[in-house]
Amino acid sequence: MFRKTVAGSGEFLHGFKLRGHEVRRIEAFSDAVFAFAVTLLIVSLEVPKSFAALLDTMQGFFAFGVCFVLLMSIWYEQNTFFRRYGLDDLTTIVLNAALMFLVLFYVYPLKFLFSLLFSGPAHGPGQMVPAIEPSNVPTLMEIYGGGFLAIYLLFLLMYVHARNRSVLLQLTTLEIFETNSKIYKTLIFIGTGLVSVVAAFLLKPERAGLSGFAYFLLAPALSVFYGMRGRLKKKYMNASHAK
Repeated sequence: MFRKTVAGSGEFLHGFKLRGHEVRRIEAFSDAVFAFAVTLLIVSLEVPKSFAALLDTMQGFFAFGVCFVLLMSIWYEQNTFFRRYGLDDLTTIVLNAALMFLVLFYVYPLKFLFSLLFSGPAHGPGQMVPAIEPSNVPTLMEIYGGGFLAIYLLFLLMYVHARNRSVLLQLTTLEIFETNSKIYKTLIFIGTGLVSVVAAFLLKPERAGLSGFAYFLLAPALSVFYGMRGRLKKKYMNASHAK
């Protein structure tokens, strides 16, 4: 299946044993949720009946593309977790169910935010009513940031849970290192979401949109993180080989 193909068909991937050999019901359910979420993101369910309608529909193309990429990144992270650890205990099911709930709940805020960014302030038919008042921008950014933070908080709990079951899963020292790396990486995402929410709360309403630039900090932060963890991993592996 696609999940196994994405994660790799071998028993090991990048030195990590893939314990989730078969796609479980919890993953099948998750795929259905993601598919439904993508359906909710679709720009239009009807074929445009005029060129003007086509152009109007195309205005939502970039917003749909960004939202789709964000959903796929969450799906890929979840897929990697299940391929690596193959957990389906009660704690994992509860955390994954909460994750699916958030994915569905935040589809419309996500679509609204990026439609606003790429299509501009829409108006109602025959009216000059803006899609959002300036005073509501802080709330919108707080809603988006809160969802971003909550999703990666759930990933953090899932990886901590997997690490706590390292004996049962028979994780090697290298796999524990990689699990810790995932935990630290997730903390970076949580910290970024927290910075954005705090900025949206503290900034004046007309400048609250600037809080979104906090997410651009992810690229340099992750670049530094991967560089540091990569060097540490090489030293760690060299020391293990020396023994």
